[in-house]
Amino acid sequence: MRKLKSLRLLCGIGLLLVLASNIWTISRWSESRGVYDDVCYLRQAHLFQKFGAGGLDTNIARDEDHYLVDRLKAIGFPEWNDVKRIPCHTWIEKADKYVMQYPPGTGFALALFPADFQVIPLYALASITIFGFALLGLFRAREPASLALAALFGFAALYLMINPTKASYSMAPTMMVCAAAGYLTPRLFDGGGRQRLVLTALVGLLIGLSVNFRLPNLFLSAGYFLFLAGSFLKARNKETFLQGTAFGVAFLIGIVPTLMANAINAGSPFSTTYGGVDVVAPELNSGILWRYFVDVQFTLLAIAAAWTAWLWRSDHGSAKRVALAVAGNLIVNLIFFMSHPVFTPYYIIPIDMLSLWTLLFATLDLRGERATDNLTFRQPAKARLRYKRAMKSADSAGGR
Repeated sequence: MRKLKSLRLLCGIGLLLVLASNIWTISRWSESRGVYDDVCYLRQAHLFQKFGAGGLDTNIARDEDHYLVDRLKAIGFPEWNDVKRIPCHTWIEKADKYVMQYPPGTGFALALFPADFQVIPLYALASITIFGFALLGLFRAREPASLALAALFGFAALYLMINPTKASYSMAPTMMVCAAAGYLTPRLFDGGGRQRLVLTALVGLLIGLSVNFRLPNLFLSAGYFLFLAGSFLKARNKETFLQGTAFGVAFLIGIVPTLMANAINAGSPFSTTYGGVDVVAPELNSGILWRYFVDVQFTLLAIAAAWTAWLWRSDHGSAKRVALAVAGNLIVNLIFFMSHPVFTPYYIIPIDMLSLWTLLFATLDLRGERATDNLTFRQPAKARLRYKRAMKSADSAGGR
């Protein structure tokens, strides 16, 4: 036990050093790196800081102070004065205006920090959050193999906060939500009662909130909905009905900001502000498939799939349920992104990390229970051995 504590301390120090390296790297980032998406997310943040909740309205006509124009000029965008060419804005015929295509969550997260110093603190906060969940993994490890697994995963998760997370500002808050939901998810499938219901609602809320950062995060809920619906159809009892309802209602509450933004900008809560290739019909593309196949995202996905299969082979009921939910999530997200006509180095990172965080904590819980059971099983044998030795000593003393 003392050795395990020493190893845990060493691993924690290692994670802290990686965190310090991350923050040092992040501190040298620039908010003007010439990426169109960056400009649009920062414009959303500017609207929130200027208009409060009114910042949900992203009508390009609201650029009276020339914030967007000045940002585009700063990165050398040649057609800054042509509203039809402004990046990441779409024409909504129903509303008769050009609006930003992204949901409002990333802009709101950036707006929490001072203007011109928003990206660095957001990513620093995200890295610190990931560090915190990595430490939770270390403290939940009950034997050396689990500790090694938690440490290795923690190092990888912190590394990913730099690359590819930096590719899109929407990824920083998404990664925090994935870690939190991954920590809570295994507890939805263990035990019951009011606590399980509350945890289900909390995970539903977290997944719903993630949609406000990236609209494709909507598919992170797929595995949960499939599992909960299947559980109800199989059991048809009050508990499974309430659990599914709690997740669904909480998820809906979480996406309210995006629904409000859609209503304001697109004319209906369920109308999209996206355009172009983002709204074409899904179609398998060999070029897209190959780019994913040779990318680190696919490696993480393969690890998650293999880990899920291993967990499914466990004889523990809750572990099997976790594996089933994760498998459903992986399959639905894989189908969506592999049929999407655009590739980026971060598109499937959210489902990768949500799955891996969930599998990590489910595995740590499973191995922790087994370690406890083994200790309980061995304890009487040790006690009997001490008793026999004591009796032998007593007999020897009596013979003398």
